Amino acid sequence: MSTRVEPVSEALLVERVAELVLARAGGLDPENTGRPVRLLVDGHPSTHPERLADALVARVEAAGRPAARVSVSDFLRPRSLRLERGREDPDSLLDDWIDVGALNREVLTRLVERQEYLPSLRDPDTDRATRAGYRSTGAGTVVVLDGALAIGRGLDVDIAVHLALKPATLRRRTPPEEAWAVPAYERYAQEIEGMPDLVVRVDHPDHPALVHA
Repeated sequence: MSTRVEPVSEALLVERVAELVLARAGGLDPENTGRPVRLLVDGHPSTHPERLADALVARVEAAGRPAARVSVSDFLRPRSLRLERGREDPDSLLDDWIDVGALNREVLTRLVERQEYLPSLRDPDTDRATRAGYRSTGAGTVVVLDGALAIGRGLDVDIAVHLALKPATLRRRTPPEEAWAVPAYERYAQEIEGMPDLVVRVDHPDHPALVHA
């Protein structure tokens, strides 16, 4: 299957993703304000998915939709479970680090069913519970979730955007002390092929490009 790559500015990228989200949410039609949307922005840490996620929150709120900002890194499994197979196991990084059950239960499913969510569960640095309280949301809330290695893991999201890197770029951008993780990202790229709703090539950070199938 042939693909077409469309160079876009960072501002246009935000606009394109926001259009996708708002279309799923029912646009600006007041009769559709009760439809929540759960968006995942996923990419290698060097692609800074959190920056696109932050920009999308501002754009969604400017369109009159409430937004809930959450990070996958605040919902990792306890360190004792993540590192059962060692500190530098790429398969464990891909398969075992994200607490998918907690993210669905406390954020993605809970927001739809109860109009509330937990902004964080566990501090990734201290490995301690954040003791955050639940936050109430309005009708038609857009959850904007950023993370890495999160597509195809079973998260209850409606739209997934993947910030993609070529293998050579991935290796070049990964610090030497984290080189052990490269096989996880390489395997991940193969496993999620065709899964994201939108793929953005970001080998050149200032010149993103949308991939059209």
